[in-house]
Amino acid sequence: MLARRSFLLAAATLALPASVRAATLDGASFGLKPGAAEDQTRNFQRAVETAAGSRMPLRLAPGAYKVGEVRLPANTQIVGVRGATRLVFQGGTACLASQRADMVTLSGLVIEGNGRALPEKRGLIVLEHGRGVRVEDCEIVGSSHHGMVLEGIEGIARGNTVSGVAKAGIVALDSRGLTLSQNTIRSAANNGILVWRTLAGDDGTIVEGNRIEEIGARDGGSGQNGNAVNVFRAGNVTVSGNRIRSAAFSAVRANGAANIAITGNNCAALGEVAVYVEFGFEGAVVANNIIDGAALGIVATNFNHGGRLANIHGNIIRNLVNRRPAGTDPNDVAGVGISAEADAAISSNVIEGAPTAGIQLGWGQYMRDLSVTANVIKGAPVGIAVSVVPGAGQALIADNLVQGARVGAVVGMEWKKPVTGDMAREGVGRYAQLSVSGNRVR
Repeated sequence: MLARRSFLLAAATLALPASVRAATLDGASFGLKPGAAEDQTRNFQRAVETAAGSRMPLRLAPGAYKVGEVRLPANTQIVGVRGATRLVFQGGTACLASQRADMVTLSGLVIEGNGRALPEKRGLIVLEHGRGVRVEDCEIVGSSHHGMVLEGIEGIARGNTVSGVAKAGIVALDSRGLTLSQNTIRSAANNGILVWRTLAGDDGTIVEGNRIEEIGARDGGSGQNGNAVNVFRAGNVTVSGNRIRSAAFSAVRANGAANIAITGNNCAALGEVAVYVEFGFEGAVVANNIIDGAALGIVATNFNHGGRLANIHGNIIRNLVNRRPAGTDPNDVAGVGISAEADAAISSNVIEGAPTAGIQLGWGQYMRDLSVTANVIKGAPVGIAVSVVPGAGQALIADNLVQGARVGAVVGMEWKKPVTGDMAREGVGRYAQLSVSGNRVR
């Protein structure tokens, strides 16, 4: 019997993560009882403080623990059994919260909010101002506000699942070197992942390999809500390799985000612009994304607010619709594959079935220095629509293949109104600011 017990203990120890094999504190030694009917906040708080003070992980057995708000000191490490260690929230400003989150680690926990009230801008997990933070293999469900809030954090949130939240799944504010990877976010009422800054500046958050689905816009608006990934004022952010489906507005929406890279995302069933780069952005790469189903595919806009400098390359865009969601201006354009206004190169994209135009260049006088080359556009009434309003700048349109454009392969526009014939066949006429050459029209 003794030999058998020794064997079982050794096997259990080896099953733990490497970081907790050497030394752990057992939650049971602090009176934490899985499945107990009473609130265990006090014992949980004592266990956390002791473990953090000893720089040792706190290990929790499988089962449900009723807890209110637990404050996490620096160096807190809490390790549960993935999918089985459950913290059932009893109320407070958060379930797990830290104002100085240096070296805080949370792993293998299920946090059940049960819709209990939370204050504005809070979540079931709130970690602030820390380096070396890790949140891994946790599940957050049923929050009345956000799922997880990370403010001023350097670290990683990986392999977590967030579902059934009333606001955003994950909020990253004023990050200092944050990676959000391989998380699953589904059924968030307003947004999936928010990467925001209080003031515009360098951020550097990496959002990669996440699965984001069923994102609503319950609180309405014209794009503030309904986005799988929303980047606001945050510079040098990377959004790559994410699987995004069923968002009320955008797969990726970047507002005032300088030097953003949006690459290799698979996006389907979007209500408005699939990839939207807007309002004062300066520098954007939108490359190698697949977009299947949206009102517009990719838009780099707001030159009137300083929005400029984009490279839009190698994307596949298909199955667009000529309608916009509630809350937006019904007179705004829809059914366009790619739209850009200033200092942009648009190349080697494939656009199929855009009901209005494959590519739209400029909006009224808001157009400057656009290059459109080597794109394939199929089945759009207008292949490439280019603004010829007085004051519009220059554009190069060359070596594109346009098929099935019944109105014209390259058409000059005054806002929404076509005012020229097909310049791919007839030439640019008096519009000397345009260069149209080498396009193949079928």
